[in-house]
Amino acid sequence: MSGSNGSSPARTQMLDELRGAQRFLLATHENPDGDALGSLAGMQLVLAGLGKDAVAYMAPDEFPLPYEYRFIQIENLVTEPPPDLDERTIVFLDCGNIDRNPADSLKREGAHILNVDHHHDNTQFGTVNLVVPEASCTAEVIWDLTKDLGAELTRPIAEALYVGLVTDTGKFMYENTGPAAHQMAAELIEAGVDVHAIYRRIFEGVPQGKLELLARGLANVERFDDGLLTVTHLSSEDYAATGADASYSEGVVDHLRALEGTAVAGLIRDLPGNGEQRRKVSLRATDDRVDVSAIARSQGGGGHRRAAGFSTTMDYPQLVEVLRASLAEQL
Repeated sequence: MSGSNGSSPARTQMLDELRGAQRFLLATHENPDGDALGSLAGMQLVLAGLGKDAVAYMAPDEFPLPYEYRFIQIENLVTEPPPDLDERTIVFLDCGNIDRNPADSLKREGAHILNVDHHHDNTQFGTVNLVVPEASCTAEVIWDLTKDLGAELTRPIAEALYVGLVTDTGKFMYENTGPAAHQMAAELIEAGVDVHAIYRRIFEGVPQGKLELLARGLANVERFDDGLLTVTHLSSEDYAATGADASYSEGVVDHLRALEGTAVAGLIRDLPGNGEQRRKVSLRATDDRVDVSAIARSQGGGGHRRAAGFSTTMDYPQLVEVLRASLAEQL
């Protein structure tokens, strides 16, 4: 393509690496979303189609996957790093910060790492870094590479990459949806993607527990600073009462972002811990007035300008004050 990243030196170097190496281990970030999983599945299939030995890695505690992504088939998947890890090229996909990957063994000294991503705040942790902030999703970067690699765009590859595309663009409604995203969608559909079937799998068939959890999240909404900050929280008790797992909170924060007058929406939810109470904070900005990735980075997280997150041991009242202060600094 001459699409999202043209023929930059980084892209040329990445292509050389992918062509030259024979054994790979692929990984993505913790709590993987649609782009992370679609990119992981798609890249594994692309490399396998080129005759490469490509293993996809996910930590055991990432399972079960969020219900909406369980239909994604990730081939040659392992939950422990393989014995020959030192001989494999490691490819991180959709991972803006290597510390967001849960596998400490992958972060060893001297590892040869290919970093393929689209987060603007990527820490460039790879031996080779192909970071394309103007791409709508990491799946788009992989779609782009696939052309010059000469890989066949099979239906399974197209379906995996389409999941990344449709989720990270918010069904083509987010501001990161450019011409290349629609060109990519057209090619993937031509390759056999059933758009309606994937839409149904991801966005419909909602478990009752997810709806009940959403109701609790909406009931807990609070607004601060004339409505500029809209937040809610979900406690361990909320999850237990509804029978919901952690993935069911996906999308709650988007309801808050839609509220009139909101500049930043935040969901603060309890995480299961080993005696230590941790919380996950998901942030969404409604426009370019606030860069929520800067707020997340200040707390050890990261993400995009309009969608970011971090984990913390701070309690809800503390977090509200941190978010209010951070918002005030940018407005």
